[in-house]
Amino acid sequence: MQYSRVYIDAMGYELPPVVVTSTELEARLETLYSALRIPEGQLEALTGIAERRWWDEGHSVADGALAAARQALASSAVRPDEVEVLIYGGVCRELFEPATACRVAAGIGVSPEAAVYDISNACLGVLNGIVDIANRIELGQVRAGMVVSCETAREINERAIERMLATKSMDTFRLSIATLTGGSGAVAVLLTDGSFSPQPRRKLVGAVNQTAPQFHDLCRWGLEAIRPFGFQQFMTTDSVAVLKHGVELGQRTWASLLRKLGWMKDQVDKVICHQVGSSHRDHILGLLGIDPRKDFSTYPYLGNIGTVSLPLTAALAEDREFLQPGDRVAFLGIGSGLNCMMLGLEW
Repeated sequence: MQYSRVYIDAMGYELPPVVVTSTELEARLETLYSALRIPEGQLEALTGIAERRWWDEGHSVADGALAAARQALASSAVRPDEVEVLIYGGVCRELFEPATACRVAAGIGVSPEAAVYDISNACLGVLNGIVDIANRIELGQVRAGMVVSCETAREINERAIERMLATKSMDTFRLSIATLTGGSGAVAVLLTDGSFSPQPRRKLVGAVNQTAPQFHDLCRWGLEAIRPFGFQQFMTTDSVAVLKHGVELGQRTWASLLRKLGWMKDQVDKVICHQVGSSHRDHILGLLGIDPRKDFSTYPYLGNIGTVSLPLTAALAEDREFLQPGDRVAFLGIGSGLNCMMLGLEW
């Protein structure tokens, strides 16, 4: 996929108010740590994550996405009724139906002819939404579209702690570590054909995707039945296998991106990775031959916010003036499945 007239016009984001440290989570796991003789500080040592954020109890993911969408529109010349596509790309959603995108679209007042729908693809939902809108713009079907997402980790963090305390099993601890890295946040990415600004920026040059679906069972998040009736969330992740096969998939996707765009590795000025943790970051950058100084990370203080992680990190990187006009930027996304998507942009 290559593009000649697609731009990221604006980005908006919303950070939750509740900061939860890894030390606080470990304090709640004191009896488990004692039973398994796990030293304090292992959560941060294994992941590089010192803290993450939670929304207040009962917070609506649609409201988070709506707040981010309004921020993006406030910094753009695009009017709400000129948004012709509204996609919600989060893993977390309001209901099975209708699409969470419908509530966000109603809240901002998109065009009555707009396409409004959800996309679900683990941590790649927002990147898939960006490409979906980019394809419509490149074909001349629309001038502007927006992809939004809001993720919440409070409930799944709580359930993981309950499960670990109930089983006091090393296997449960091993399969739940990744769950405790989860954070919360919201993001919105507004794309246009460049006609709304005299000097459009953040040009999307191209995108590639690669997949390894034989590893679909390495990371699972869903609902399980509980007695006597009802359901509760669960998440399990084989972190070692996800790292091994995810890095292999990342190498393949990186090579595909460079070929598609005609870029040399050293011509990439900056990269924004999906925010998994320190081990994943170090492995992927090392094997791709990317200087760590070209990367901007947020996982130490925001954790892994799923679909929100990469685009929110890009927005923060621009706010902190890490991303500069003229930079060649690569977005390196990976999600359970396993799926990998990478985008190339001229900032």
